[in-house]
Amino acid sequence: MGIQDIIEGKKQWRAHLARVKALPRDYQIVYKEMQRYLFKVGPIDLVGGTLLSGIVDFFEEGVADGKGVLELIGDDVAAFCDDLIKDSPTNADIFQESISQRRTSGA
Repeated sequence: MGIQDIIEGKKQWRAHLARVKALPRDYQIVYKEMQRYLFKVGPIDLVGGTLLSGIVDFFEEGVADGKGVLELIGDDVAAFCDDLIKDSPTNADIFQESISQRRTSGA
């Protein structure tokens, strides 16, 4: 990864954050909770992938349709996030695999 890649990544992240800040306050709060949860759970491709920008797209559509954020995702933010990443490998999965491999190899 070169310096140009880092600069471009920062530009994209700032543009992403600007989109989040343009959302209504209740959407921003839920987005931040989702982001916090997803960073904790750790899907491998979270930052480089399309998950976070896809959430913002989904929220922007909800705003355009005049829906409240909880109408879109329900009352359980964690359950909604878990459903989004159910087929994605997480850092926790990789850690669990490494533990299992150590146990089977006797290390």
